Amino acid sequence: MPAKLSPSEIDAFLDSKPGWIVLCTIGPSGHPHAVPIGYFRAGDEIVMGCVDGTQKIKNVLRNPKVALSLESGSSMSELRGVCIQGEGRVVTDPEGRLHYAREGARRRGVAESELPKETRPGSAYIVVVPKRVISWDYSRER
Repeated sequence: MPAKLSPSEIDAFLDSKPGWIVLCTIGPSGHPHAVPIGYFRAGDEIVMGCVDGTQKIKNVLRNPKVALSLESGSSMSELRGVCIQGEGRVVTDPEGRLHYAREGARRRGVAESELPKETRPGSAYIVVVPKRVISWDYSRER
């Protein structure tokens, strides 16, 4: 059996892998809709930027229950990952979008003086508050 990651290890894992995470929403037919999407962590929230009006946005607006999955490792003995189940919300208001655009830029190391002053037209953010986190680390045993 793989070991579980501690809460601090989960945070470190998420912060060490900024880039792509798999977002799973529920489509209009009731089937899962899984897509890779860029993300960053802001406190306890997982934040993903995208274009407003996409299928993932429509799905979260219809049903906020989502799952996120992130793994790393090139062999079973190196495999580590997390699955996050939570509630998503869509941020489209100008103030909220600017807040997350600036926070994302900070996470990428952009200097305060160079942070965005406005957002891209048509942008949106999906913000997930985790309710349950499942983790695994096959490099060590329980």
